[in-house]
Amino acid sequence: MPISRRRIRLSAALAGAGLLISGCANPSVGNDRDDPTKPVTLTFWHGWSTPGEMKAINDSIARFEKLHRNITVKVVPNVTDETMNQALRAGGDDAPDVVSSFTTNNVGQYCSSGMWANLDRFMKKSGVDKEKVFPKTLLDYTSYQGKQCALPLLADSYGLYYNKDAFKKAGITRPPQTMSELKRDAVKLTRRAKDGSYQQVGFMPNFRLYQNSPDRMFAQWGPTYFDKHGKAQLAKDPATKKFFATQRELIEAQGGYGPLEKFRARFGEEMSSQNAFLTQKLAMHMDGEWRGLMLRQAKAKFGWDTAPMPVPDDQADTYGRGYLTGTVAGIAHSSQHQNAAWELVQFLTMNTEQVVRFANDIHNVPSTKAALKSPELDADPTFRTFLDIAQNRHSVAMPPSINGGQYVTALMDFSYDVEAGKVHDLDKGLRGLDAQIDADNLQSEN
Repeated sequence: MPISRRRIRLSAALAGAGLLISGCANPSVGNDRDDPTKPVTLTFWHGWSTPGEMKAINDSIARFEKLHRNITVKVVPNVTDETMNQALRAGGDDAPDVVSSFTTNNVGQYCSSGMWANLDRFMKKSGVDKEKVFPKTLLDYTSYQGKQCALPLLADSYGLYYNKDAFKKAGITRPPQTMSELKRDAVKLTRRAKDGSYQQVGFMPNFRLYQNSPDRMFAQWGPTYFDKHGKAQLAKDPATKKFFATQRELIEAQGGYGPLEKFRARFGEEMSSQNAFLTQKLAMHMDGEWRGLMLRQAKAKFGWDTAPMPVPDDQADTYGRGYLTGTVAGIAHSSQHQNAAWELVQFLTMNTEQVVRFANDIHNVPSTKAALKSPELDADPTFRTFLDIAQNRHSVAMPPSINGGQYVTALMDFSYDVEAGKVHDLDKGLRGLDAQIDADNLQSEN
């Protein structure tokens, strides 16, 4: 089953509302001189909640406890970032020792606040060369300003799901690789009833659809959100205007924003049996690696396959890239058992057998170089598309920020206005967006 993406969106909203801790927090002081060979009980908080996910976590903990007979792990599931951060801020005996989060956008807050311990000293003590263990992009989204306060605990990559039966009927022989091909194929695949209403849309570009948030779509352009001084530069990056122009072209080619939104409103819930791709209302769809397992479990009534998302025509050589995110794990700064906690974090994030088994169990992308190449990984070629995306050197993740996902929320709100035709001067609007992001960051620093 997939990681609970709706909780990610909630965390971003909480960050935007200022409910997550800022960099000025003063976390309780923990203990990094404990003896990890002595009997100890660790508390591990995580956000997974479905029966299959919790079984996979519990199986992982059982494997760890078998290797570390002196360590008992108390697992607390379904914990949100807000709850976790409140507990870490308060400290005390009820606070967790090991923590995990689905929200990579909040890593900047975790590191700058000091609530999550810097893991570099633990890796140095254990002789771990992190650059040899983890792909660069995953390391980038688990650190902030030189502090490695988190490590990747599985990853997600985003690609294109497409209906092979619909492709065959439309005379399309392969998935699109460029944005112009995507527009061409989307038009061919769009079908209407006699009254003009949609029966199937080739590709729904609207940002409010399921996983279609603008940051994920924008990844195909390889954008630069901030300059070297940390200032927002979306208005200065030529890719930004090209991205919005392409999205507008996709919308207009398939009938316009209003009709597409009206059709989208009739879609079923993303994680239900009425998902729009599963019910063939969409012929192509951007989604994460977990969707394949759900399609097989639902016994989809059509042939389907996966491919990387198309790229801009002037960046055709980057085809194969995609958007990356994932779960992160770390040690609470307030933990009195940080060395024992490191044993658990190291096992969950670096033990190749464990990472592979966990990835297979919940159908997520493994987060170490060794695990990505393991022959024990799920051999399904539709899943391996996402493994290739995760290893592609052009794939990107959102850069960490001191205010967590607040800048992502600002981009989303602005993008909703752009696609609806409410932004009449894009240059001016982007300059205003940059100013808003910079002001929010400055407020978080103070």
